[in-house]
Amino acid sequence: MTSEALWALGRGTGITALGFMTLSVALGIATRSGRPLLVLPRFAVADVHRFAALAGTLLVALHVGLLFFDPYAQLRIVDFVVPFLGHYRPVWQGLGTLAVDLLLIVIVTSLLRHRIGLRAFRVVHWATYALWPIALAHSIGNGTDSGRVWFLAFAGVCVLIVAAALVWRLRSNFTEYTDLEIFERT
Repeated sequence: MTSEALWALGRGTGITALGFMTLSVALGIATRSGRPLLVLPRFAVADVHRFAALAGTLLVALHVGLLFFDPYAQLRIVDFVVPFLGHYRPVWQGLGTLAVDLLLIVIVTSLLRHRIGLRAFRVVHWATYALWPIALAHSIGNGTDSGRVWFLAFAGVCVLIVAAALVWRLRSNFTEYTDLEIFERT
């Protein structure tokens, strides 16, 4: 019974983390604009972006921790650090490990952004553009709910949200704040 609860919570936190990370990526794209998003002013978009990133990160930590203690998953510590060594669907699990590794790098550089400088922070922060699709691929390929219609619909909505943010970002009338303006306000 306990292992079933760990498995269910592990799956649920992973799916919820994908939702928060999707919101974070989409709002991160929107934060670069000087325009408000719907009814939110620009500073509120940045605040919600940070909250979604933090919530998604905490959910990823829960996802990893719960599945580590789940006897069915049979994860080893090395599976959380070195990609593609897992026993169960090693490619898909390895993508999850790679996403966690990228997430850790983004977290550390975010915490040190005032020490490492804006340019280094921005370069590393761009890793989120790789992190999100890698995490999405992990959830579709490794998730036990990946064949269910509700999950595929959820993943599809996540893709549409990020695609819409990218289309909005690539529009010719997109107004972008300079790096210095954004850096000084955070």
